[in-house]
Amino acid sequence: MAIAVKGAISFGLVYIPVNLYTATQDSDISFNQLHKADHSRIRYKKVCAHCGKEVKPEDIVRGFEYAKDQYVVITDEEIDRIKTEKDRTITILSFTELDEISPVYYDKAYHVVPQKGGGKALELLRRAMIQTHRAALGKTVFGNAEKLLVILPREDGMLIQTLLYQDDIKDIPVEYEKPSVTEAELQMAEQLIRGMEEPFRPEQYKDEFQEKLKALIADKIAGKTVVKAKEEKPGMIIDLMEALKASVKSAGTAKKQTARPRAARGKKEA
Repeated sequence: MAIAVKGAISFGLVYIPVNLYTATQDSDISFNQLHKADHSRIRYKKVCAHCGKEVKPEDIVRGFEYAKDQYVVITDEEIDRIKTEKDRTITILSFTELDEISPVYYDKAYHVVPQKGGGKALELLRRAMIQTHRAALGKTVFGNAEKLLVILPREDGMLIQTLLYQDDIKDIPVEYEKPSVTEAELQMAEQLIRGMEEPFRPEQYKDEFQEKLKALIADKIAGKTVVKAKEEKPGMIIDLMEALKASVKSAGTAKKQTARPRAARGKKEA
């Protein structure tokens, strides 16, 4: 069962009790590290640097190094003591247009579910944000850090996305020249984009490499020899305009092929 983080959204004088649930998960295949010689598990032990003994999790505390090898110990209870009700509350600071925030700032996503008595106020906020095409910027304390976040209205509920601060964002490491493009090239590129346009349907996208990895594992378990994958190298762009024209033609053909079955189904249903 999903574990909820209890909290509240403060919207002016409105107080909305909510639960937050993590909205994403890691579905990738994970590997254990093994000793090459005998395939035994490699295990990591937490060892005290002073006495050399292995330390159990319950014997580990949090320490801040304020000088060389000098630490002050901070407990969870002490951190909770300095938190005010405001720190535990998601305080909406302002509203902004939905596309105003660059994706580079997005961090972790949470589903927002109202607690008992908070349903109507949360629904009112969601509907009003959709009507005005706005997202809400807010702040709260998660653990021992104050997080900047954005509240996003969706058709099926509300989403909170924690944001990175400006100091967390790296500059582009290498400056590069932006060559000029002709009006004809730009129009052809725009035509290609329109030809490839379709609604976002996340269910139609799968992690194809994970499927290959699962097949590799199954083959290894069955004792089969791993066969090298066929190379699918993209062709080199010799003439940009010709490549655009060929891409536009290919996109148009693909769209016609996918549109025909839909039209046929619609005719049959009528």
